[in-house]
Amino acid sequence: MSVIVNHPKTAIRGALLTFKKDPFFHPMAECFWYESDAIIVMENGKISVVGKADDILPTLGDISVKHYRDSLMMPGFIDSHVHYPQTQIIGAYGEQLIDWLNNYTFIAEQNFKDRAHADEVAEVFLREQRRNGVTASTIFCTVFPESVDAIFAEAEKYNMRIMAGKVCMDRYAPEALLDTPQKAYDESKALIEKWHKRGRAEYVITPRFAPTSTHEQLEMIGTLASEFPDTLIQSHVSENIKEIEWVKELFPKAKDYTDVYDQYGLLRDRAIYGHGVHLTEREFHILNERGSAVAHCPTSNFFLGSGAFNVHQAKSAHRPIKVGLATDLGAGTSFSILQTMNEAYKAAQLNGAPYSSLHTFYLATKGTAEALSLEDKIGALEVGMEADLVVLNLKSTPIIEYRMRYAQSLEETLFIQMTLGDDRAIAATYIAGKMVYEG
Repeated sequence: MSVIVNHPKTAIRGALLTFKKDPFFHPMAECFWYESDAIIVMENGKISVVGKADDILPTLGDISVKHYRDSLMMPGFIDSHVHYPQTQIIGAYGEQLIDWLNNYTFIAEQNFKDRAHADEVAEVFLREQRRNGVTASTIFCTVFPESVDAIFAEAEKYNMRIMAGKVCMDRYAPEALLDTPQKAYDESKALIEKWHKRGRAEYVITPRFAPTSTHEQLEMIGTLASEFPDTLIQSHVSENIKEIEWVKELFPKAKDYTDVYDQYGLLRDRAIYGHGVHLTEREFHILNERGSAVAHCPTSNFFLGSGAFNVHQAKSAHRPIKVGLATDLGAGTSFSILQTMNEAYKAAQLNGAPYSSLHTFYLATKGTAEALSLEDKIGALEVGMEADLVVLNLKSTPIIEYRMRYAQSLEETLFIQMTLGDDRAIAATYIAGKMVYEG
């Protein structure tokens, strides 16, 4: 279904930044468009006009224009890996990955068989995303179909581009959270037929991670993936050293963690795997060959002590892979993509491979759209693109306002925002051309 939104033309004015190419591979001057005074016109959920204010103002007639001063209009942020059922356990004492799953996640997720509870959490979760300028996201639900229905139904109220799926797992979790190979297939297929491509909804085939699915279940998930080749696939890979050792014990015939998914046909374009902190060179090569992506989850990687993903290594020119940026709530500790960028910079520093703020803002917008193969729809401010936007207040707190007096360049301006900014920096969020949040 195409996006249809019944409301009049909306026009906004301010400084504009959008990306055209990947700055990890092209000269920076070719990669972005910055305009100090621009106008964006949105109509029927899409961008109909974008350009310099002086050129567009005379053509607008009686259309009112909302002017954002000391602000920056950008494509909406995209969160490529997030667990909405973990909203209620953000900030829980972490320990390491497996402990955290057993002590917090699996306990919280048992509540989501109750549709009323799922509805409540979905409302809170998407409200916080809008408050943080997130206009699209790829979401893990729980094993219960009710949790999937809840997030899609809530997103539909705002015409929000949401990609989500029922978690499939038939071992190494509490009995209440286990399905079976056949049940995982049947329930996932029913949800695909109900939600996939309904408005802006897309279904994501979602094995939780290799250890929690038997060979039989992974075979059934692979069959599902072959039957629905235009769905996304999401899971986790190489997040934690002990997790990798566990995978070797469970799948002794696999070459490595990534090979487990490959054996069941789960590596392809539009397959995105969270973390990838400890991927080997062979794994990078196979991800490149299959067109699969990694979701970079810096705040949760630090919170659970998993390590620091190396974006430069992932994007090595001889076998580059697509990389999206992700909050990974609730092991991730903030809904804010700005704070996620802050942590991503620290991960790059720890790897001895820092990159600029422009690189980071690219990752959070067009880069993540490319990782999800949605770059023809979202992630850039161009005529014909879906009108998902965020407007950043560049002086959102007293210390940011003070620090901005000394900013000498666009790159420094962006670095100040991603280092010091948070939800207070979101002046407005637009989804499908409609303002859904105003700071």
